[in-house]
Amino acid sequence: MKIKDVVAELDATFRPELQEDYDNAGFLLGNGDAEYRGALVALDLTPTVINEAIGQGLNLVVTHHPFIFRGVKRLTDSSETGRMVMQLIKNGISVYAAHTNLDNLPWGVSGVLAEKLELRNCAVLSPLGGETGAGIVGELSQPREALAVLLDIKNILKIPVIRTTPHDIHTLVRRIAVCGGSGAPFIGDAIAAGADLYLTADLKYHDFQRGEERIILADGGHYETEQFAKEIISRSISEKFCNFACRISERQLSIVHYI
Repeated sequence: MKIKDVVAELDATFRPELQEDYDNAGFLLGNGDAEYRGALVALDLTPTVINEAIGQGLNLVVTHHPFIFRGVKRLTDSSETGRMVMQLIKNGISVYAAHTNLDNLPWGVSGVLAEKLELRNCAVLSPLGGETGAGIVGELSQPREALAVLLDIKNILKIPVIRTTPHDIHTLVRRIAVCGGSGAPFIGDAIAAGADLYLTADLKYHDFQRGEERIILADGGHYETEQFAKEIISRSISEKFCNFACRISERQLSIVHYI
């Protein structure tokens, strides 16, 4: 089995053609003809993750966020990206990313959030065409008070706090929209879809103003709302290449800590 064989399967599963124009998903670095020895899955590529792959003898790292995102003019040891590229090449490690294309698949990042919240009758929040697009909107089996729903979200995401718009904690919530990661552009879609609550991340002060008295906005954190991408990627690789090791990084944590 060669790296390029794994890449072909990843492309078929995660469909890089669905990524947004600004994105840089897909096979980012490596030798496609190298023999495949196993994969390490992480949300981001970091020096810690690279060292973890080296220590476990794995030569493919699959991440959600692309480590080469915008134009790179030089690769030297004066930048972290340059140092990582040199270390990756030196150790024969390839890198693949499934980013907004995974976000735009109905069973992707937002789909798993909807599943964790046990939403029913789900549909794409902001369709691209067909059954693809950003976010998911669905319904709880029965209405629940907002406070109970938000406490469930905190438990699911394993976070100590959640940022939200002012609201009556006894407000009943049934219809919920979710979008893992930076979902502020889809606040209007959540409102138009009749959602009582919208779970996403990276909301700014004025984003919260857009939801006032119209919808409960909940910011669960970028890493936290996208953390299940690791499960999706790992499960997909393990199912297709069951004879090879595929591990989720145990050393990578969110770069945002709560005190």
